Amino acid sequence: MTIPFYQPQGNEVALFEAAYAARLPVMVKGPTGCGKSRFIEHMAHRLGRPLITVACNEDMTASDLVGRYLLDAGGTRWQDGPLTVAARTGAICYLDEIVEARQDTTVVIHPLTDHRRQLPLDKKGETVYAHPDFQLVISYNPGYQSLLKDLKPSTKQRFAAFEFDYPTAELEAQIVCTETGLDLSRAAQLVRIAQAARQLKGHGLTEGISTRLLVYAALLMRQGVAPVDACRMALVCPITDDADIRQTLEHTITAVLA
Repeated sequence: MTIPFYQPQGNEVALFEAAYAARLPVMVKGPTGCGKSRFIEHMAHRLGRPLITVACNEDMTASDLVGRYLLDAGGTRWQDGPLTVAARTGAICYLDEIVEARQDTTVVIHPLTDHRRQLPLDKKGETVYAHPDFQLVISYNPGYQSLLKDLKPSTKQRFAAFEFDYPTAELEAQIVCTETGLDLSRAAQLVRIAQAARQLKGHGLTEGISTRLLVYAALLMRQGVAPVDACRMALVCPITDDADIRQTLEHTITAVLA
């Protein structure tokens, strides 16, 4: 399988390799759509390890992670959850946007993130000892932190951490170009629009235009959609319903694409 494309911004590849060699749990922090998940996919392929990804949400229970008993024709049977499967088989388990999960759910990962490297299955009366190749990785967006939705310090301090941000303008344009085949000059225009929108974060926008959305706009253009329409569809409508902010973004698009 082709390794997922990822353009390094610094020395994060070497740092992650070192963390994996030491089997340290890793926390990846950064804004939405800046490449966190792609980076983890890239590193799993680079290291030759299977990747099990869990999209965390507020309804996720500890049983969703570790497993549960199920009823079938023969009675009951135990089914491992994704975290347990990863620990048994030596996969990298990636808990995406872990801050979305309830705190009483995330505490189940604690025994896997220290010297014990074990996962108690209380309902089954079993303790799973992590495979030597197992690694736990979590991600979240600090921009959405609040008193009610943040990781407990006792959880944060169990991880080595990476800070991610949007790439430099030149690098981001190259990423959009490589991902979509859009010409570099047009990709650079999309990046200028995104950079202008990111200046509005905290001033009407909760989150700026992500690299992911730039890729969407570029793909629409590659399908023959007019640039202005592609930008409106991918870069404006998804991020705001505020009429004044939309008008500001529309003016920016018109000026940049002129």
